[in-house]
Amino acid sequence: MLRDVAVVLLENVAVFELGVACEVFGIDRSEQGVPAHDFAVVAVEPLPLTSAFGFTLATPFGLDRLASADLVVVLGAGTPGTASGPERLHRALRDTVARGARVMSLCGGVFVLAASGLLDGRRAAAHWYHADQLAAAYPTIDVDRAVLYVEDGPVLTSAGTAAAIDLCLHVLRQEHGPAVANTVARRMVVPPQRDGGQAQYVESPVPVHSADHVLADLLDWALEHLDAPLPVSFLAARASMSPRSFVRHFAELTGSTPHRWLVEQRLLRAEVLLEQGLAVEQVARRAGFGTAAALREQFARRRGVSPQTYQRSFAVR
Repeated sequence: MLRDVAVVLLENVAVFELGVACEVFGIDRSEQGVPAHDFAVVAVEPLPLTSAFGFTLATPFGLDRLASADLVVVLGAGTPGTASGPERLHRALRDTVARGARVMSLCGGVFVLAASGLLDGRRAAAHWYHADQLAAAYPTIDVDRAVLYVEDGPVLTSAGTAAAIDLCLHVLRQEHGPAVANTVARRMVVPPQRDGGQAQYVESPVPVHSADHVLADLLDWALEHLDAPLPVSFLAARASMSPRSFVRHFAELTGSTPHRWLVEQRLLRAEVLLEQGLAVEQVARRAGFGTAAALREQFARRRGVSPQTYQRSFAVR
């Protein structure tokens, strides 16, 4: 289980990614059932460090702090590709992997991992704007331009800025389960399911909507009854609206149609049930798809894998 997290700072550090790592791994949310981490921000270069926006940062921890970490997070610094970090950092990252811990880069931090050699022969994610630069500088890396993040053995990489959130939540989900990841996602008020490459690996937070919206109570009710038929006519009547008015208000609240929203929420429910090890037929009924065939069709279309493949990857063992 993940207990100890260290985040590496370089000169001209990217502060958004630093904030994401602190938010996901550094805040004590134990009162909500989220395991607390022994969290440290580590400086590699002489203090104080300057952020990409000119203000300075300091920390009491140095590179030796990486020796106890279960997860080392490497951030981008300066213009991607121009700051790869010193060799002593590269050695520490290689040592981290060698002793069985994991190393993760957020956005431009992939160039640091590339310079360390940890990505040689591995697949990696990169921001689309810098993917060609990474591929040209490190031809032994299989650079994937179409995904939000990649996990290749003990090395994880994310694409652009917001993908850092997706990858951090993925790690929480792996280490502590979907309930913990969803709790953190709700606190961060991140959007519902993000569309994009490798959608089956993107953590899917619980829906967030305005509590005072006219349909807020209905959506909460629908989430508790996903196993029941929920046609638009029924939902509109329950909301005391005409179907046309209901669809308009629904789009205002969710940015989606009722059908698309219901399919997505049923897929999220199916993911949780698959992670719990239930049979596909049971999952299909309890998530509201009715039959295993219908679940397989929607899962393959929107997640890119079969329910069985997803379960093999994420079921709690």
